[in-house]
Amino acid sequence: MEFFTSKEKAQLLANNLAGLAARETEADHDPLPVIKLFLPGTGMTWLITELDDESGEDEVAFGLCDLGFGTPELGYVSLAELRDLKSRVGLRVEKDQGFKPEKPLSAYTAEASQKGMILA
Repeated sequence: MEFFTSKEKAQLLANNLAGLAARETEADHDPLPVIKLFLPGTGMTWLITELDDESGEDEVAFGLCDLGFGTPELGYVSLAELRDLKSRVGLRVEKDQGFKPEKPLSAYTAEASQKGMILA
């Protein structure tokens, strides 16, 4: 199961390269999320901004992760693990097809920290 189109993957990879360059020069790096993933029937949501193409077969993505415990945080997530994840009733992680990012990741992070959940 693929979570993103080839165009979205290209943007995720470009964001990763920009982030690496920004860390080397201590520049700001605050991209818009590219995709939103969620597990139906749970509070689990991920706003993904970057994809590490150096991570081998198990692609690793970066973004705002909310496991539904009231403490969303920035971090890395294995896409293989998301593909295998199921809810109690057998539903799988889906891409929010209607998601349109309206602000940079830092704004979603600040809001999620204040509200205890991702609101996107």
